[in-house]
Amino acid sequence: MRTSEPRLGERTKRASSVARGLTGGRSTRRAALRGTGSLALASAAIQAATKVLDKRRPLRHPPSEAASSHRTAGAAAFATAAALETPRLGAALIPVAASIAVYRLRAGVHAPGRVLADVAFGMGIAAATCHWWPPHRDEPADSARPTIPVPALPSGEGLVVVVNSDAGSEIPAEAELRTLLPKADVRLCAAGEDLHTVLRQAAAYVSARGGALGAVGGDGTVNAAAALAADGRLPLAVFPGGTLNHFAADLGLPTLKDTAEAVEAGRGGTVDLGRITGDGNRAYFLNTFSIGVYPELVRAREARETYLGKWPALAIGLLRVLADGAPIDVTVDGQPRRLWLLFAGNSRYAPPGFAPSYRPTLDDGLLDLRLVDGKHPFARTRLVAAFLTGTLARSRVYQETTATHLRIDGVGKATDCTRDGEVSPAADTLILDKRRHALTVYLPASP
Repeated sequence: MRTSEPRLGERTKRASSVARGLTGGRSTRRAALRGTGSLALASAAIQAATKVLDKRRPLRHPPSEAASSHRTAGAAAFATAAALETPRLGAALIPVAASIAVYRLRAGVHAPGRVLADVAFGMGIAAATCHWWPPHRDEPADSARPTIPVPALPSGEGLVVVVNSDAGSEIPAEAELRTLLPKADVRLCAAGEDLHTVLRQAAAYVSARGGALGAVGGDGTVNAAAALAADGRLPLAVFPGGTLNHFAADLGLPTLKDTAEAVEAGRGGTVDLGRITGDGNRAYFLNTFSIGVYPELVRAREARETYLGKWPALAIGLLRVLADGAPIDVTVDGQPRRLWLLFAGNSRYAPPGFAPSYRPTLDDGLLDLRLVDGKHPFARTRLVAAFLTGTLARSRVYQETTATHLRIDGVGKATDCTRDGEVSPAADTLILDKRRHALTVYLPASP
């Protein structure tokens, strides 16, 4: 006989849709990912415990009781996890979780103590995820504060902004931008058109007439625009319009409107650029550079995080990549190394470990280096165990440090490299360093 208890998924979807208008899309997605991962963990733990108990006491744990615990603990886990990322979304979901617990009490499915235990268990699972995946902060980096004058462009007059139609944003960026900044010169890079050519033409126009360069897209798009802006000493307006907008988030610019307001007000500052030199060529990275299995690890995580959450997907991706991959042999600053991965961040990232989320500063002049050594016995097993137990910082196979300069030899014969999410062939010798305060960007007002 079916009960009238609302399904957790339906109630959660309704609450999420109501709260979507109260939170930014990016923070809502983070909350949903953490919530989904926490719910999956809680359900898996209860299912495993139920199977053990059913074998020992098969007549005392009917399926309806187990399902009820699943719903109560899962709802508490999802709501708590969402609140950890976005308190306003959590405020909308917590009443949903509470209503499920109250229903169980009124229906007499379990005693009050059992209901409270399920709620506490779900909340504990959500809190435990912070051990591996600390909540993201939406505040800009400390250095991303207005410090220098840049051209104030009312209604966007003097701004030439390139919109990458292939960036993958869910937002109709071009139409919104024309509404926010009606006097801006908005140039659409259509599908199949060469983005670098469109950006070069826009940068040349700004150099000849003054004003500012703008880019609407993800980190790859902004990277291409930043290289031109830095070399041409042009102020850059970063409009988040891609699938991933890590650089814009660290600048404190989560929406197109935030950047538009900074452009009109003329608020600006400078940030560092990571630089890669190899075979006579030069490239920059705004966020990260990596070699080894890290590119595969990111792809494996992204393929699963929409339904598992970021850190459970990361754990599964780590297991798969290490099982199928192999360490690379390179020479780092003259020392032969066998590495599973080498990660370099443009300024120090937080938190430590495999899930760097944000940067406290964007102009510290440092490279954030994270390396996984492949020469130790059972390196893969030790790495996975350290990751899952939260002891990565003390593991002998993992190293975190900072540097201002790094030389890597033997790269090209071993692997590709990844910068700001874009994979490309690597030169045999790579030199990483920083261009201090090389890029001038528009910034939000200081809080």
